[in-house]
Amino acid sequence: MNKSGRPREFKDTAVIDAAMEAFWANGYEACSTEDLCKRTGLGRGSLYNAFGSKHELYEHALLRYHEAGIEAQVEILRQPGSLQGRLRGLLEWAIREDFSQEGRRGCLLINAAMERASRDPAVERIFDQHVTLLRQALERAIEAGRQAGELPQPRTTSELASLFLSSYYGLRVLNAAVQNRAMAEQIVEGTLASYA
Repeated sequence: MNKSGRPREFKDTAVIDAAMEAFWANGYEACSTEDLCKRTGLGRGSLYNAFGSKHELYEHALLRYHEAGIEAQVEILRQPGSLQGRLRGLLEWAIREDFSQEGRRGCLLINAAMERASRDPAVERIFDQHVTLLRQALERAIEAGRQAGELPQPRTTSELASLFLSSYYGLRVLNAAVQNRAMAEQIVEGTLASYA
């Protein structure tokens, strides 16, 4: 709590969002304190008094991005309808996200994992939590599809979830790196064929 008695998280949401934009644009290593001050509108002292360090602010930004992103993705997989429809909805959501951004920024969490997960336990933990929650939602959707008779093939729910995650994250990396919408749409159709 701060001196006014309000939880700090309410006051800091806009600052975290601004910092998220700075980290998203530059990556962690290349994001300077000056970049963070410009984006957030705070001086160096205020920034570090509020968050302790650049890394703590980065963790806050990644967690905020994770929470919003996983909520949106899981909600798509909870929608009524066929498994094919829900999986298509998630893949199409990813394409909209990836192609609507200026500067081909890609997914902030994937970028963070590629840049830092092998040497930053906080990044590894947040990304692992994100993938685990998405995988659980996928397994629930796949199992519902199996119960509805939509999956005649003998592959297990776990195998099908792993296959989807591989295609999904591969799609997101390619979208950021190549920005080839026709290829992205081919990947969607190829992926969905595995669940018919």
